[in-house]
Formats: sequence, structure tokens, C-alpha cells
Amino acid sequence: MSNSTSAEFDTSAMQAGAATGVSPAELLAVLGRRWKLMLGVPLLVGCLVYGYTLTLPKVFTASTTLMPPQQSGSGAGAALASLGSLGGALPGGIGNARNVGDQYVALLESATVADRIIDQFKLNEVYGQPVRAHARQQLASNTRIALSKSSGLVSVDVSDTDPKRAANLANQYVAELRRLNASLALTEAQRRRMFFEKLLAQSRDRLTDAQRNLQASGFNAGVLRSEPKTTAETYSRLQLEVAAAEVQLQALRDSLTDSAPEVQRQQATLAALRRQLTRSERPPEASDTGDYIARFRDYKYQETLFDLYARQFEVARADESRESDAVQVIDVASPPEIHSGPRKLRATAIAMAITAVVLAIGVLLQAGMASRRTALAAA
Repeated sequence: MSNSTSAEFDTSAMQAGAATGVSPAELLAVLGRRWKLMLGVPLLVGCLVYGYTLTLPKVFTASTTLMPPQQSGSGAGAALASLGSLGGALPGGIGNARNVGDQYVALLESATVADRIIDQFKLNEVYGQPVRAHARQQLASNTRIALSKSSGLVSVDVSDTDPKRAANLANQYVAELRRLNASLALTEAQRRRMFFEKLLAQSRDRLTDAQRNLQASGFNAGVLRSEPKTTAETYSRLQLEVAAAEVQLQALRDSLTDSAPEVQRQQATLAALRRQLTRSERPPEASDTGDYIARFRDYKYQETLFDLYARQFEVARADESRESDAVQVIDVASPPEIHSGPRKLRATAIAMAITAVVLAIGVLLQAGMASRRTALAAA
């Protein structure tokens, strides 16, 4: 520290000498004549700072490390695989564009987590801050939450005068993260489960209506013979592909804008499928035969669509159950045995260096002003 301070002072002295026509040797000579002051004052300040640090309470820092879940879009892709090439249109899963590690850091730093920790440990009384906002700021200043870009691990470091409380605070951050994570749809599996749960409920109602309409029209064996099975299946498959394309387009819009190339390609695919479906449709006939065929087609379509959504929902639920304990703790915080602060020698060295620099500038300015007054008096 003293070497860097001396080098900094020599550089500033040379610059000052070049600007005023005074050589560095003359500047050092001025400081040398006040060597007692230059040594005594920094030493005195250093002793005062060191003595002050002795009165400060020891600070202990507890650390915990956790690993966010590694998201995968395989579940969504497998659920749509039965639709052929359309199943691969989802890029990496529904809504997984955000970085989970950054999300977890933001959640750990949220006011919701801080308020719960403040209430549980009564930090208003511990910090002597009756105002919640001030207690929240104090907790934030005592906490360091960081995401490693290389490993993807999230570290939580909490400093406190009580080593046990420091460890409990660090571990409580993880507990509150799990609690908050359970109440939010953060992971790809959770988003898929909620998404397909809604579609499944809608499809169930439509299937019930289609079944009721089909039963009301009666059974017509002649119509079934005149309606080949392949034709009905082709029509149902085409309707199913349109529905799947709509699902994929909505999934893409959850993570991308409408101007994205993927969204535009999916819109074009959906438009082409709708045109094919329109061409395959025929105006409904007024006879009972035409009415039965239309209701039979609608029932088969709703039945197939319900089966698809049910499979997708089950896959999402299975993935969600595997992610139930998504926050994996690598290192549990334990009470530290060695204090992390205050750093007495570092604080003392910084105080002495700052004092020496300020004092040297003052001595040189005083000498310069005295020299100028002498020159003016001589003139």
C-alpha cells in the first residue's frame, strides 16, 4: 500500500513540477523539510482508525450455494410428436427463453422475500430500524446474491454479528425461494401444465357437447357405410393439425414477438392448413344423412383433440413432479468460525494512505503560496 501511494505521489509530483517549472527533486525537498508532519499525522490517523475498528463488533459471513433447474423442452416435443413434423416446431419448450438463474437472483432480491425474512427473524429490532424500508435496505447491504456466469450456480452470502443468525438467514433465503417458486409458474413444465390444463378443460366441454349432439341425431348404419373410415380420419387429422398449429403459434408468442421469423413461419403454416381444411369441407346438406355425418366428424375430432391434450397434460404433470424440488442446494450455510470483518489492517492502511496524499497536497500548496508571496514582495 505504501509503495503504491509513493508511486502515485511521485507521478503527481512530476506532473506538478512539469506544469510549474519545479523539478520533482524540489518537491521532495519541500516534503522532506516537513518529514515529521508527513510521518506523524498519518501514523496518528492510522492509530485512531485501528483503535476505532477494535471497538466495532465482529462480523461473520455465512454462504450457501444452490443450482437452478436445467430446463428442457423434451417434454413438450414428445407430447406433440404424434402430430408428425409439426411437433418439432416448438423451439426448446414453451416459454423457456428466460434465464432461470437470473430469475432466481431477482426473486431472492425481491421485497417479498426480504419482508418474510425480516418478519421471521425480527430484524427490525436486530438492526434497530423500526421502519420496514430501512430494515430492508440494511438486510440488502448485509446480503450478497450473485450468479456465476461460468457455472450457472447462485451464491447467497449473508453477514451478521451473530454467526448462527448469519447461517440461518442464508438458509432462509433458499427456503423462501422454494416457497415463492411453488406459488409461481416459473419452470417450463409448470407453464406447460397450466397451459394444457386450460385447453383440456375447454376440450372436455366441447367433447361433451359433440357427444350429446351425436346421440340426439340417432344411429344411421347406412350413413356409416357411405362415410368411409379413411375419409373421416383424414378430416379429423386435418382439423387436429390446425389445432396443433394454433397451440404452437400461441406458445411461440409467449416468448417471441410477432415479427420474429419463427412466428411468421408458424403463421404461414397455420394459414396453409386452414386453406386445406376449407377445401376439404363441403356445404352441409339439409338431409338427416348430412347432419349425422357432420356431427360424427365433429365428435371424432373433439375426441381426438381431447386425447391429445390429455397426453400433453400428463407429460407436463410428470415433468412438474420431477421439478418439485427444483432448487438444489449444493452447500448448506453453517455458522462461520472465522469472522470476515472488520478488516482492521486494510482500513488502517487506506486511512494512512489517504491522509498522506491529502497532507502532501496541502504542504505543496502551502509552499507554493508562500513562494508566490515572496516573489510578489520582491517585485
